[in-house]
Amino acid sequence: MNEAPRDTDTDTGTDPGAAPGTGRRTPLYLKVAAALRTAITAGEYGSGARLPAEDELARRYGVSRGTVRQALAALRTDGLITSRRGTRRVVLGGGPGKSGGVAELRSFTRWARSLGEEPGGRTVSVEQGEADAEEAEQLRIDVGAPVRRVLRLRTLSGAPVMVERTTYPEAVGALVAAMPLDTVSYSDQLAVHGVLFTDAHHVIDIAAADGDDAELLGCPVGAALLRERRRATDPAGIPVEWSQDRYLPGTVAFTVHTTAASALGRRLSS
Repeated sequence: MNEAPRDTDTDTGTDPGAAPGTGRRTPLYLKVAAALRTAITAGEYGSGARLPAEDELARRYGVSRGTVRQALAALRTDGLITSRRGTRRVVLGGGPGKSGGVAELRSFTRWARSLGEEPGGRTVSVEQGEADAEEAEQLRIDVGAPVRRVLRLRTLSGAPVMVERTTYPEAVGALVAAMPLDTVSYSDQLAVHGVLFTDAHHVIDIAAADGDDAELLGCPVGAALLRERRRATDPAGIPVEWSQDRYLPGTVAFTVHTTAASALGRRLSS
C-alpha cells in the first residue's frame, strides 16, 4: 500500500502540520491515537464494539498500518481498547460521552452516523476577520484579534438540515481553511493536528432565518429555526471554536436527561 508522504517524516524537528506558533513535532501515531480517543470518548464506538480493521484506519487517516499499530498500542496502554490474537481491537469503555450526552453534540458527524444516517458537509465560505465583542468574549481573545469565520451547510443522507456558522481563533482557523471544501468532519481532522474538543457549553433557542439560511435550507427568510450556540474548549480549557448552528424545524429535537451528571442529547424529530 502506498503511504502518505507525511508518514515517512521523522519524529523530531518542526512539524509542518502543527498549528501556527508551535515548533515541536507531535509524533504522527499520537495524532492518530488522539483522533481515535476523541471518537471513542464521543461514543462513536460503544463499549464492546470492534474498531475498524488496521487497513481501513490507515486509509481513513492517511498513514501506514505501522503507524496505526503504534496508535492502537497507545490506546491499549491507556486501557481504552483490548485485543485477542486474530480479532480486531475491542473498545473497553467509551468515557463520558458513551451514553450519548453532551459530547455527542460536539460532532454532527458522529451523531449522524450513530443513527445510520450519512453525514455531509459543504463549506460555503471561509473568511478572515477581526473578533467582534461577542467572539472575543466567547473565545477569550482580544477584540480585533484575528479569527476565521466558516459558513457551512450540513446534510443528513443528502438532505439539508442545518447551517453552521463557526468562528475559530486564527491558529485553529488556519488549519480549517486548508481542508477540502467537502470535508465531512472538521473535528476528526483537527484531532490529527492535536486540536481536541473535550468540553462544550450549549445554549438552545429560536432564531429567524436570514438570507443565507433561506438559500441553503430552502426556507423563507424570517422562518423560525432551532438554534444551538456552542463554545467548545480543549483539554486545557482554552476555547477552540464558537459556533451557531441553525436547524430546519422538524429535522432534529434536543433532549435533556437529568442525573447527578446531567446530559444533553440530540435526536431526529419524528
